[in-house]
Amino acid sequence: MSRIATPAPKAVPEASQATLSAIAAKLGSVPNFFRVLSNSPAALGAHGALSQTLGKALDVKTRERIALAVAAVNGCEYCDAAHTYTGFNLAKLSREEIDLARQGKSAEPRAAAAAAFARRVAEARGKVSQEDVEAVRASGFSEAQIVEIVAVVAENFFTNLVNNVAATEVDFPAI
Repeated sequence: MSRIATPAPKAVPEASQATLSAIAAKLGSVPNFFRVLSNSPAALGAHGALSQTLGKALDVKTRERIALAVAAVNGCEYCDAAHTYTGFNLAKLSREEIDLARQGKSAEPRAAAAAAFARRVAEARGKVSQEDVEAVRASGFSEAQIVEIVAVVAENFFTNLVNNVAATEVDFPAI
């Protein structure tokens, strides 16, 4: 049971209702994470703005790999389930790639560099080494893309923290 309310659609603050309606239209339902986040229209709006903007940065496979790596570091069951589902169904990652992403790895060298760097950023809370930065740069990531990897790590840290604090009930089907 969630430690923070997971409001029913009619109990959501009025300032969050339009955002949840848009999420429902896009996804077909409103995942529990967004319902928990809707308790704060400010937090819901901030997450939406960050997520929408970063969705235009790195490709979906890279973003999903990062999300899986960060969820593993932070022990976020909800985000692991959500990104296993979206990684498989949206990004079309194989089950093997999903398992590797959790470890900060991939069978694809460039993807492995991004996942490893993201996991290292999460583990070290950003206090990575020069070698960590050089490794991701050597794999072909630009300065902008390195910053974007860090931003996606931060976005996922936020969702992990919310879900870990709330103990959000997992509502994604198992893969």
